[in-house]
Amino acid sequence: MDRRNGIGAWGEERAAKYLKKKGFRIVERNFSCRWGEIDLIAADRSYLVFVEVKLRRSDAFARAAEFVDLRKQARLTAAAELWLSRHETELQPRFDVIEIYAPEGEQTRKPLINHLEDAFQ
Repeated sequence: MDRRNGIGAWGEERAAKYLKKKGFRIVERNFSCRWGEIDLIAADRSYLVFVEVKLRRSDAFARAAEFVDLRKQARLTAAAELWLSRHETELQPRFDVIEIYAPEGEQTRKPLINHLEDAFQ
């Protein structure tokens, strides 16, 4: 599935709206390089946050954040290092995971959003 269409984009849009309500500014969406992709890059007064959005119908099998394994973390870190090499910032970088649980997929009116700040180093 192309992440820019369908349920992936729907989940990322929910995560972006959630971050905006928390006072973040969305700096970039879907930054992609040979090492990986970062779903959202957001900033507030203190942090530049590299966000991995994980969307699931439920946590019956496993929590969504559990799918951000060490291999995925390494890919996100490499992509973030490249992004930082191209964009100067005084902000402290941080990696967050936003879990979105949407039992009815895109038809879910109020998805459950769980924001895990500083999810990994």
